[in-house]
Amino acid sequence: MSNPVFSSNPVFKQGAQQTTPAGYPTMPGYTPGHPNQGGYGAPYGQNAYGQNAYDQNAYGQTGYADPYSQAQLEQQYAAPAASAVETGRMTYDDVIVRTAALLLTVVITAAFGWYLVANAYQAQSAQAMGTAVMVTSTGAVGALIFGLINTFKREPSPVLMFIYALAEGLMLGGFSAAVEITRYSGIVLQAVLGTLATFVVMLCLYKFANFRLQGKFLKIFMIALIGYGAFAMVNFLLQLTGLVGGEFGLYSMTVAGIPLGLIIGPIAVIMAAVSLVLDFQNTESLVNAGAPRRYAWTCAFGLVVTLVWLYIEILRLLAIFSSDD
Repeated sequence: MSNPVFSSNPVFKQGAQQTTPAGYPTMPGYTPGHPNQGGYGAPYGQNAYGQNAYDQNAYGQTGYADPYSQAQLEQQYAAPAASAVETGRMTYDDVIVRTAALLLTVVITAAFGWYLVANAYQAQSAQAMGTAVMVTSTGAVGALIFGLINTFKREPSPVLMFIYALAEGLMLGGFSAAVEITRYSGIVLQAVLGTLATFVVMLCLYKFANFRLQGKFLKIFMIALIGYGAFAMVNFLLQLTGLVGGEFGLYSMTVAGIPLGLIIGPIAVIMAAVSLVLDFQNTESLVNAGAPRRYAWTCAFGLVVTLVWLYIEILRLLAIFSSDD
């Protein structure tokens, strides 16, 4: 006997009456199927899950259409690849522009340093000469300090590089004016032309003659470069402290009656010229590797340092030659 509460409830009565032929409770919407359908009627047939329920309007082109047409896809594939400027990678133009900016800064401050020294010589004033020497010496020390900082700094800093250019310009201007006044007119122009000519020659050798620094030659050159750098540093400190006399310090010393500068000078000029090739190689490597654009400052700084070094060596060599006549 069934529970009267359940028997009197129409919900349970309906549920008791709706069973499958096998005796299982029916699901909502179930109707007995035709014997040929194996007990599965219309709710599970074509009308329930057929074309009307899941036709193309429900899940077809309208709901999940391709956002790109064939013409758009062909246009994207045919479009040119993103340039280095668009991807933030450095280019040769980036290096050229930054090198020009640093060199322009050097030239402008060099003009100021030149003016101070030339005016002091013309006025024959001890005070003016003291000011010129102080400014030139400050520029030399500042160029040394910020040159080393930028050299060993892992990430390039344009601000520090421009500070170096300012200091280097003061030193170059004062030094060039002193040599021009004490030697002969036009010696500075000769040094500038010699620097430009050397740069063009080395660039042509690198571009057309495939001149490169590699292997044992590169190792030997780097050792020689470090050695000469140490010699130049010692000479600078000795001159700065007044521990060595002569106009050019150790370069003015004589060996068998020959100024040391005439022996070391040509070697230094060759080393500075070859260093330009090393700068070209580094620039090409970074451009080909797709380095970030900020590293164009590193390449520009290296080129400026090498060009300044080459100019100083040529000017000093010309000055020693003229004094030896």
